[in-house]
Amino acid sequence: MAEPVTKLPIRQEKAKASPSLPAWQPFESLRDEIDHLFDDFGRGLWQPFRRSLFAAEPLFRRGPMQGTMPVVDVVESEKAYEITAELPGMDEKNIEVKVADGILTIKGEKQEEKEEKKRGYYLQERHFGSFERSFEVPESVDPDKIDATFKNGVLTLTLPKKAEAQKPSKKIDVKAG
Repeated sequence: MAEPVTKLPIRQEKAKASPSLPAWQPFESLRDEIDHLFDDFGRGLWQPFRRSLFAAEPLFRRGPMQGTMPVVDVVESEKAYEITAELPGMDEKNIEVKVADGILTIKGEKQEEKEEKKRGYYLQERHFGSFERSFEVPESVDPDKIDATFKNGVLTLTLPKKAEAQKPSKKIDVKAG
């Protein structure tokens, strides 16, 4: 049984003054990888390179967690650009696509709750997460004709090029010198 394709609305709005972004910390991910290496290296009582529990920054201050960004493919054809984002387990009502001042933004939020009551135990889990991903829209794209569809956990955005940008390219023969 085929699932219907859902059309998502694309909002166009003026960009507001963005809040200040956290400072770029190029060595933070390197330190995290090295810490992980030493955590795996020795599981004994004495670990001279391990951070103490009190020295570690709380998770809410570390910024965006890795693995929360959706996998995205961008393909250019002669007539359009196509952006495909894998969003498994999400519904179209939890996805927002908007264009403002030449920036295409995809936002999503996932809220999953699982409750299981069986003899002898009770299990309740909640998973929450959100993401935001932005792309600069090339000047050759007509922002009024951007189309978004969502089917089987895959968001597909089609960014059609303007007519003048769709001129066929000319192949130039290479001659031996």
